[in-house]
Amino acid sequence: MSTLDTAVPSQTTRLVLEKGRIIEIHGPADITEETTDAIVNAANSSLLGGGGVDGAIHRAGGPAILAECKEIVGRIGRLPAGQAVITRGGHLPAEHVIHTVGPIYRGGHNDEAATLASCHRNSIRLADERGIASLSFPAISTGAYGYPVEEAAPIAISTVITTLSSVKHVTAVRFVLFDVSTVRAYQGAAQKLLKSNSTVPFTIENIRPEQISH
Repeated sequence: MSTLDTAVPSQTTRLVLEKGRIIEIHGPADITEETTDAIVNAANSSLLGGGGVDGAIHRAGGPAILAECKEIVGRIGRLPAGQAVITRGGHLPAEHVIHTVGPIYRGGHNDEAATLASCHRNSIRLADERGIASLSFPAISTGAYGYPVEEAAPIAISTVITTLSSVKHVTAVRFVLFDVSTVRAYQGAAQKLLKSNSTVPFTIENIRPEQISH
């Protein structure tokens, strides 16, 4: 995870769904600073930390997160791609961390799309089971795992839209994205979904910083 470009102003696009559900596309921003109830960690199967978002979350959250991850691995073994588990947030502003393992991109013909969708779906469902109302996602698999962001963004957004319509407690999801090109890819994907007559209706708003929910 390279240095955040603070010279670029953060921007937020909000998707407004039925029943008061919202999705925000936000960045450039650092997910470790998010104050949503939970943040999602793009973990590896060992759950022992790594580079990118994974390493940043473990560094910011402190050893308590790693201790819980070790306990989980002791019970279930390595976490399969597409699945999710939850720990406390340690020193993070977020109370919880949901750890999910994204797919390694191998050309797009090895169920990468289905696995990436499962990461988002299972993370939201796990949050919902715990009564969590808000959570933040990074751009899962688009770093070291090589998933092209232009392919990952529509999968992530469409999965979150459909999953939010079927859960009880989760009402707000943020995509907290580290650089401008990723933010633009997610914004573009949202606009295309809007034009494609999604089965779950929504509107799009560009909002001012003082309107942003955390």
